[in-house]
Amino acid sequence: MNFVTKPLSAGLYFVATPIGSARDMTLRGLDILASADVLAAEDTRTARKLMDIHGVPLNGRQVVAFHDHTHDGATKRFVDAIQAGQSVAYVSEAGTPLVADPGYELGRAVIEADLPVTTAPGASAVIAALTVSGLPTDRFAFVGFLSSAKKQRETEIAELRDVPFTLVFYESPKRVREMLCDLRDVLGGERQAVVCRELTKKFEETQRGSLSELVDVFDGRTIKGEIVVLVGRSGATEVAVLDVETALRDAMKTMRVKDAATVVAGALGLPRRQVYQLALGLGDDE
Repeated sequence: MNFVTKPLSAGLYFVATPIGSARDMTLRGLDILASADVLAAEDTRTARKLMDIHGVPLNGRQVVAFHDHTHDGATKRFVDAIQAGQSVAYVSEAGTPLVADPGYELGRAVIEADLPVTTAPGASAVIAALTVSGLPTDRFAFVGFLSSAKKQRETEIAELRDVPFTLVFYESPKRVREMLCDLRDVLGGERQAVVCRELTKKFEETQRGSLSELVDVFDGRTIKGEIVVLVGRSGATEVAVLDVETALRDAMKTMRVKDAATVVAGALGLPRRQVYQLALGLGDDE
């Protein structure tokens, strides 16, 4: 492959990489990787493999590791390089840097130093999943990973109950069914959702249905690969006071009043303040 190899202006270049199929790499991204003075990557082995696949020569350049656990000195090293007139290209392991991937601290440091930051856009699991989901895409909210702790995860889901957007999450394959159960319990089993697995890869899979149906679909399965979960936007519901009180009493058996109110309000689609006042009254009665 012939690359447009020419000196790049000094600055930081965020380069999107494929989330599966290596052929999803953009030509501009390859040009930048072929031309940058300094190469940085979340996973140096993955970056070198991608460059090998596309025949991008290193020409004596090293691929420097930069990830969430990299010490602060690495950030300064890249800022110093740009100040000295060099171009720095950064890639995360897969997809677009900063979208649930490292790079934020590096980008902020370069911006604060009043140096240029640009992007070579490309593959993103968020956009790929939205494209195939069949859910509304005119407004969506990317949430990323929820807490791995059940109670905290339920609280986080409840806070999203009335967001009028399609919700997009990342999740570990080991926790996906547990997450779906919590989504069902908090948002309601009829809420429409989609689970995308291994997008653009050989064993790509997309499961669509209600949250209750998807819980059953993934029951007893051993799941592998990258997971994106999408949930359809909320709809208005009418709930009897007695049903709210019953749900609160049940939740308050294992939760603080505040947390119980948050979870029940989210599950029933009610204003949190109203449910919290009702929960306080139940607490006083008991």
